Amino acid sequence: MSAISSWNLTISPDTTLSFSWRPSLPSRPRKRKTLVVLAAGLGAKPTVLVAEKLGDPGIQLLKTFANVDCSYNLSPEELCTKISLCDALIVRSGTKVTRDVFESSMGRLKVVGRAGVGIDNVDLSAATEHGCLVVNAPTSNTIAAAEHGIALLTAMARNVAQADASVKAESSCIQGWTEKGCPMTIPENWKWERSKYVGVSLVGKTLAVMGFGKVGSEVARRAKGLGMDVIAHDPYAPADRARAIGVELVTFEEALRTADFISMHMPLTPATSKMFNDEAFSRVKKGVRIVNVARGGVIDEEALLRALDAGIVAQAALDVFTEEPPLQENKLVRHENVIATPHLGASTTEAQEGVALEIAEAVVGALKGELAATAVNAPMVPAEVLLELSPYVALTEKLGRLAVQLVAGGSGVKFVKVAYASARGPDDLDTRLLRAMVTKGLIEPISSVFVNLVNADFIAKQRGLRITEERIVLDGSPEKALEFIQVRIANVESKFASAMCDSGEITVEGRVKDGKPHLTKVGSMGVDVSLEGSIILCRQVDQPGIIGKVGSILGEENVNVNFMSVSRIAAGKQAVMTIGVDEEPSRDALKKIGEISAVEEFVFLKL
Repeated sequence: MSAISSWNLTISPDTTLSFSWRPSLPSRPRKRKTLVVLAAGLGAKPTVLVAEKLGDPGIQLLKTFANVDCSYNLSPEELCTKISLCDALIVRSGTKVTRDVFESSMGRLKVVGRAGVGIDNVDLSAATEHGCLVVNAPTSNTIAAAEHGIALLTAMARNVAQADASVKAESSCIQGWTEKGCPMTIPENWKWERSKYVGVSLVGKTLAVMGFGKVGSEVARRAKGLGMDVIAHDPYAPADRARAIGVELVTFEEALRTADFISMHMPLTPATSKMFNDEAFSRVKKGVRIVNVARGGVIDEEALLRALDAGIVAQAALDVFTEEPPLQENKLVRHENVIATPHLGASTTEAQEGVALEIAEAVVGALKGELAATAVNAPMVPAEVLLELSPYVALTEKLGRLAVQLVAGGSGVKFVKVAYASARGPDDLDTRLLRAMVTKGLIEPISSVFVNLVNADFIAKQRGLRITEERIVLDGSPEKALEFIQVRIANVESKFASAMCDSGEITVEGRVKDGKPHLTKVGSMGVDVSLEGSIILCRQVDQPGIIGKVGSILGEENVNVNFMSVSRIAAGKQAVMTIGVDEEPSRDALKKIGEISAVEEFVFLKL
């Protein structure tokens, strides 16, 4: 019997938080969820199942440490049958790693490697519950995806795909013979429709890059080289990084209104799902051209089809679709003004080799017990710290989410301060988890990155985000870990001017009441609202009837108000109303609130 090691995972109902190591011996599976990590050099080799094509350099690296089973095109049933014999699984985007897969592994599956960036096809909650680490390979296909975006952009502008198909279409044929006497069909006339496929020039046109991350910024660089004017929309991207390559950060509205070409590079999140819908297309410049090499779900495909048929969108070039492969009857794919490619963004020899090596290194490292910066779950916190700080986990994440949504478009978030008010000494309060959750709240709503204690500092540094922590020392008993937590964002403009405190920083403050997170301060104004659902912040002249008017507008939209508080400077002057809502109000409802004469400013914030 050979010695092994195990990582014991403690799970709360909301968040996985405890990850501790102890030596142990092999034993039969138990009900307790454990992630078993084989110690390097001890016992038999682990088994890695590669379920989709992976570059040979990655396969060879895996073989130096593990037994490798390359079984492609497995049905869900076949995957579930095979997985109980495997310690690691590597997939691309085509294999769904569902809860059934984790349950079928009977505790043996220790790591899932996603050869690529997105992990939409992996059930993260199930992975964490079953003690399985999930890692991805986010860096190796950046250039390939950017190049494919530019290829689609230029091919669309000059009708390359349609013209090629036209030339190859046989208008009339005659029967002929090869040199060896074999019969063959010979085109009598090529189609040569030069006037039909007149394109448009790129020079001097405006390209809006939607999502200014790694791929988006590389597309911008290349588009600048083609003589295009490049703007970008990304609520998180630092303005100075954009300016360094000659790109102006703009609001979503301005991007829609001014762009001749729009290139999608945002992640698929609840906030970006179907972001380009009928309403968005109604506000674009007529004749705009769309490129999507990001995620199919960011575009409402039915809405895009209607926009194409109406001439609002002149052309589209799509590498990704909501359902892949698309159905045969998909009208968007067959549209004459659409170029479609089968998800080729990362399909270059160089990118495939890079992704293969990156994911192989991450999987091998995980099997050795190392936790890579590309891990997307399983944070490590001692159980006793978890127990004490768990009520503050949701609070810190939601404060981060609120703060970043208050930042005005075009302002880059670079400096964040987190202040903890406590009667405890500095050495008696471990805030690593809380800092990670603030980072999670700041980054995840506007990014495809999954932040946890393992990668929080790495992700923040990678994005130029500096988070400093401060202690507010209170008198009193140290029995309670924290009295309140404050998140401040410096050197930015705010969508809601009242969120700026006297120091010129966006400030939100909260505390835990009866086990639930509450927002207790916005800017310099005290509020009191439970952080459930979403929030409307409204500054108005303090006068009778305002609460009733806002409530009536929301009631007409069947939007349920779960909490409301009003804080005022003095009677008859200014007041800030904070409203918790269970549903998202429509655009029209929010517009009506803004049209109330006494309302000076308002903002809707998603939690």
